Amino acid sequence: MELLKKIFSPLAKTLNYIQNHFKAMLFLLLLFLLFAPTPKDELNTPNLQEIKLTGAIMDATDLVKQINQVTQDNTIKGVLFSVDSPGGAVAPSVEIAYAIKRLSKIKPVIAYASGTMASGSYYASIWADKIIANPGSMIGSIGVIMQGSDFSGIMQKLGIKTQVVKAGKYKQIGTPDRPWKNYEVKELNKVIQATYDMFSRDVANARKLDYKKRDTFANAHIFTALQAKKVGLIDNLGVKYTAKEILVQLSGVKEARWNQEDTFDKIMKKISASTAIVFQTYFPPLTLR
Repeated sequence: MELLKKIFSPLAKTLNYIQNHFKAMLFLLLLFLLFAPTPKDELNTPNLQEIKLTGAIMDATDLVKQINQVTQDNTIKGVLFSVDSPGGAVAPSVEIAYAIKRLSKIKPVIAYASGTMASGSYYASIWADKIIANPGSMIGSIGVIMQGSDFSGIMQKLGIKTQVVKAGKYKQIGTPDRPWKNYEVKELNKVIQATYDMFSRDVANARKLDYKKRDTFANAHIFTALQAKKVGLIDNLGVKYTAKEILVQLSGVKEARWNQEDTFDKIMKKISASTAIVFQTYFPPLTLR
């Protein structure tokens, strides 16, 4: 027994030290990430920047802030807007789209579909100077949906009843404790159709397509990159290298120096995105998809 204690004593001491000093070690790690020495190639002022849109669009606050900052940064001559997202809520998708529109009036923006550029994420990209799509990406799904569940059957089995006090004919619209009534479905359809009209009209205007022929490029069609090019939703097929080269040409920089995202910011964005997805799972919004 004493022999085993001697053998494992160094390991036990190490684990005990880590346990007792965990907070201090974590603090030192964060300090290192924030103030680590910068490589020589990053000491030169960046002139190009990549902005990423990944995952479901639930909150546009941070992304719009990033776009607005680069819009005002005179040292940045062009932006690569990298997208891999299935879409999401209407309002934040529109916020991103109009932020990109403002940006593209000042400096060139290339939107690049690395995997999925659909629905709200396609909306967010339409005012880029050019849209380049990976040949294996999925594009489109220009449509709007609102969905809910009917729990009345299981509530009846469990003996649960809802009590409601309301003012306004449509105030209880969309509740999951009963089937939706016909007049409620019509009211929801009114909102859905108006949002779809706005979406498809903005696409037509931004991409210079015929709005009257929107069934060919909208109507929630899902396209491969090649199919999307044929209907006018993207400009070219290519990989990220292609998109970067086109941006370099449009921006006119002699030597491309890319602005690197801070490591700590990346971690915080991932945490925020995960929290937003969990929240929206329980409170589903009107979505573009």
